[in-house]
Amino acid sequence: MAKVEFNPGTLVKVRGREWVLESCDIEGCVKLRSLGGTDGDVQILMPSIEDTELESATFPLPDSTKPGSYSSALLLRNALRLKLTNAAGPFRSLGHVAVEPRSYQLVPLLMALKQNPVRLLIADDVGIGKTIEAGLIVKELLERGEVTKFIVLCPPHLVEQWVEELREHFNIEAASVTARSIKSLEKEVPATETFFDHYPASVISLDYIKADEHSQWFKNHAGDDAMIIVDEAHTCCVGGGRQLRFNLLKSLADDKKRNMLLLTATPHSGDENAFGNLISLLNPKFAELNSLEEAKDDIRKELAEHLVQRRRKDIVNYPGKTSFPERMVTEVTYKLTGKWGDFFEDVRKYCVKIAQDSEREKGYKGRMMWYATLALLRCISSSPAAARSALTTRLGNTEEQNEQNLDLLEQSINDTYDGIGDELNEDEQLMEPVLEESSELQKLIEKANALSGKDDDPKLLCLIKHIAEMYKERQKKGSVYRPVIFCKYIATAHYVAEELQKEFSTSAVSFVTGEYTSDQRQDIVTELAKNENPILVATDCLSEGINLQEGFNAVIHYDLAWNPTRHEQREGRVDRFGQQCSKVWCSMLYGSDNPVDGFIFNVILRKARTIKDNLGVLVPVPEDDASVRVAIVKAALMKERTSGADNEPSLFDGFSDEELGLAVKEVETKWNKLLEKEKANRTVFAQRAMHPEDVAPEWEKTKKALGDAKDVERFFTETSKRLNIGLEGQDDGAYVLNVPTLPVELRKQIAPIVKTNKAGLYKISFEYPPKQGYTFLQRSNPVVTNFASYLLEGALSPNAKSPAARCGTYLSDKVTELTTIYLLRIRYQIKTTGSKKILMAEESVALGIQGRSNPKVIADDDVEKLLDGKPTGNLAPEKISEAVNESIDYYNSNKNVFEKIAKERSEQLALDHTSVRKATNIDQKSVKVEACLPCDLIGVYVLLPDGDL
Repeated sequence: MAKVEFNPGTLVKVRGREWVLESCDIEGCVKLRSLGGTDGDVQILMPSIEDTELESATFPLPDSTKPGSYSSALLLRNALRLKLTNAAGPFRSLGHVAVEPRSYQLVPLLMALKQNPVRLLIADDVGIGKTIEAGLIVKELLERGEVTKFIVLCPPHLVEQWVEELREHFNIEAASVTARSIKSLEKEVPATETFFDHYPASVISLDYIKADEHSQWFKNHAGDDAMIIVDEAHTCCVGGGRQLRFNLLKSLADDKKRNMLLLTATPHSGDENAFGNLISLLNPKFAELNSLEEAKDDIRKELAEHLVQRRRKDIVNYPGKTSFPERMVTEVTYKLTGKWGDFFEDVRKYCVKIAQDSEREKGYKGRMMWYATLALLRCISSSPAAARSALTTRLGNTEEQNEQNLDLLEQSINDTYDGIGDELNEDEQLMEPVLEESSELQKLIEKANALSGKDDDPKLLCLIKHIAEMYKERQKKGSVYRPVIFCKYIATAHYVAEELQKEFSTSAVSFVTGEYTSDQRQDIVTELAKNENPILVATDCLSEGINLQEGFNAVIHYDLAWNPTRHEQREGRVDRFGQQCSKVWCSMLYGSDNPVDGFIFNVILRKARTIKDNLGVLVPVPEDDASVRVAIVKAALMKERTSGADNEPSLFDGFSDEELGLAVKEVETKWNKLLEKEKANRTVFAQRAMHPEDVAPEWEKTKKALGDAKDVERFFTETSKRLNIGLEGQDDGAYVLNVPTLPVELRKQIAPIVKTNKAGLYKISFEYPPKQGYTFLQRSNPVVTNFASYLLEGALSPNAKSPAARCGTYLSDKVTELTTIYLLRIRYQIKTTGSKKILMAEESVALGIQGRSNPKVIADDDVEKLLDGKPTGNLAPEKISEAVNESIDYYNSNKNVFEKIAKERSEQLALDHTSVRKATNIDQKSVKVEACLPCDLIGVYVLLPDGDL
């Protein structure tokens, strides 16, 4: 077996190419990365069986006979910087992510870096960017070598979204594991590998994996080294059908070495046991904290080290830009007029009658009928289509079925309040009330069948008028109204979409319900968002987890939800990190004289809004005993529709019955107690230990070394000019790239990965979030890296032509004596005490040397100022070559100067790593950074004082 004597970081030559040798854990093998390549451009070779030996390679020096303009020199410098992926700074992942994190999104990362193992609950508000925060943690740990594989467990409707987000933002290709895909995925796994070794990044449906036979397979294959991320973790921690999920997570959490990230926007839904289950996954002793206000301070403080929970208003004080729109909330009302009003009142009276009869005949179980009749009335309030469905599909029930239905009602009493269900694949349906065949019922069915369209449906007419008004208002202000309309029932969604298509013929209208699979829903949303005037009608299958901010900017609550959390989730689909619009519009549509809507709006939603305005977050509706809830439901049904002025009573007012008034008051009292508890909890969990500003200098150094958004824009626009590529700037700072005008080789690389129109035009932006219909190009975007590779490889190749020059001589009024800027690439080995793993890193350095006889090294910032200058005159070709050759000779004769600088930079990098470890309280193991010498001399650029010939 051939002995490999080259150290990691060495430049070697094999198979006729030059490579960078990297650390390899396979005995007898070497890992090679192509020169200028990314992590994907690697080869694993066994030297003992190669036809040619592994040789030391010398990086070719610049050719003084091929100088270029000053702009071409800057172009090469930027191409080199944008090609760097393994940043030498303490944040290794920044060069690999296609998103520019905001400062507040660093807090979970800093908290995770101080933990071993990582056990973190990220419970930030809807739309703040929990996926980005989790992705940063995973990417950083992967780049540090602290984890080698990870698995995301999430509801089935979020699987493909996670796969896409990992690919788009973190350049991670993850396997999508569902009941339908598992067989084909298993076929690709070699017999010598486990499933998760072959697929080190996986996203798995919780529905699939929770079954006993599947969960056992999962635990056998995942091993104890896979990091687990659980999205919508609150859905796994309550009773019922979700107990299987909790059992799975608990068995994973029992491994004390396991890294786990839990994500949820609703960690505490008012269920103390569920919350206890959730935090017990962080540490079993936290399960005792069912009552946080009574828990010991030391335990609560320890939990705070594992829980990060911020409101929108918390993060506006963080340094840096926070890209959140302003939420514009409006109320839109209608009246139950004409045939529809008469029909509604007939149904309400019918519901009260059968509920009272049932309660009188069957006692307590009969009281549950109030919930059944309320569910029926909610259907009637929704739409004529839902009314017909509710009245006609409930005929013919047997007495035995009716008893079962009442049992179901009693067990699922919380569903009346739109509790966040186990899954949102199933749209909420009418509960099974007792509707006995009768002439009265038949008359109601006949009335329902006669109602349809805006002429008979004041609610639909109100919606149409509201959309039309919003269209006009937004057009006047130069923007587009792109609404998502949320309905409670499938029948209503079908009906509303069909009627809106008739009214808005120039708009594209589609609907999404639980009838479709997750993939089908995503396809519908994606296609609809491409239109200029889209209208999306959806049930609550889209209200949780699905991102709609890229295609839509408004939400209309066509059917009010009883649970304010559901409203927040709906609005959070568009009002979230990455929304392109500065404002989003949220409208609540309700009947001003509809007692059901009035109860929901006045008793629940307005109270929730008041609490949110004061606290900054929602506090869930308190849980009550059945008697209190029945009393409140009675209040909604017994209140008759009024005539004349709008029925808008003050909060919790309008209930004359003493029993009902007391019940409602009890709910208010409990809600206020929850509010005070939430305030206290948020004081305990306030993030005081983690301050992004403590590591901001190191973070900014890494960003500067790699290039920020402005650097990317300058590089892209200058490259397009030099290559004569069609790139047209827009008034708002965005661009349109004409892909067919790219050089052939570059076009072959880019065309398959971009979405263009028929003319080959590609809309791009260098600001995040980009405007509607444009793609954000960040430094690690494949389009940018392909541009950089094309220029860099062309410049380094002795035969290829490139607009980026490796050398040149220029007259400048920025210098008083001859000054040479050396463009270097320095590779480093990073070693942590106690770890056998060697990490490779690299950086691009522009180093200034002033003078020849008594040379002076120019600091980083001063070099940047020189590079920002412009030449003031031209030189003869022989003068250009002569000056370049002299500077190359100086480099060859004084390599000790450059090696000393490289060593000093490595020492500073070690200090930067240590600074971050101290700020995050990571174990105080020392970090050693060693420069791999000699440096690569990429470019030589000589500046002569103006007038010096």
